Amino acid sequence: MQPIFFITGTDTGVGKTVLTALWTAFLRGRGVKVAAFKPICSGGRADALALHAALDDTLTLAQVNPWHFRAPLAPVLAARREKKTVKLAQVCAHIRTQSSGFELVLVEGAGGLLSPLGEDFDSRDLLLALRACVIIVAPNQLGVVNHVRLTLAALPEKLRDQAGVVLMSPAKPDAATAGNLKLLEEFVLPEKILTLPWLGKNHSTNQALQKPPVKRVLQKLSPFK
Repeated sequence: MQPIFFITGTDTGVGKTVLTALWTAFLRGRGVKVAAFKPICSGGRADALALHAALDDTLTLAQVNPWHFRAPLAPVLAARREKKTVKLAQVCAHIRTQSSGFELVLVEGAGGLLSPLGEDFDSRDLLLALRACVIIVAPNQLGVVNHVRLTLAALPEKLRDQAGVVLMSPAKPDAATAGNLKLLEEFVLPEKILTLPWLGKNHSTNQALQKPPVKRVLQKLSPFK
């Protein structure tokens, strides 16, 4: 079975989609057959649209994001408003079916690791069911060390030791930004932590991929060296 990477975050709006879209486009540019999914989302559909664009129509929007609910709430609550339910087995079956023929699979969660996605499951349950490798995305600002450690602590020990961390640089660094990496290295293996530079609020994926620091991060993430 092809490797699966699950991109989770320390919270909502921390940059999961930015990283997943960049990684998808980077791998495609290297000739890797990659599938990317945002299986469940609520509120706007911009995240799913970004992944669909990065895939360049390799998968349809419905394949990338089969469950979308209108209310800007945790997905399980948004689904209940529409009198709908999503089960873990359904999501796993969709990803496994639609990723047939691909070399690598990226799956983006919604919200943080323990935010409920559907009835009786969250991102942790989904990544465990998929036997996925974990990438934790976090904003490089005050509080990130605590948030990353809490997220890691919620993972089983084996996954915790293998998990990667990507710090997303902010537009305006705060007093903690410069020292967060070194402090995190006291708790996470240094080679497991990467830092993505600030790309701008309305950045272009193609333009971002031309930046050497961005390419270095994506190359280190990739199992295809």
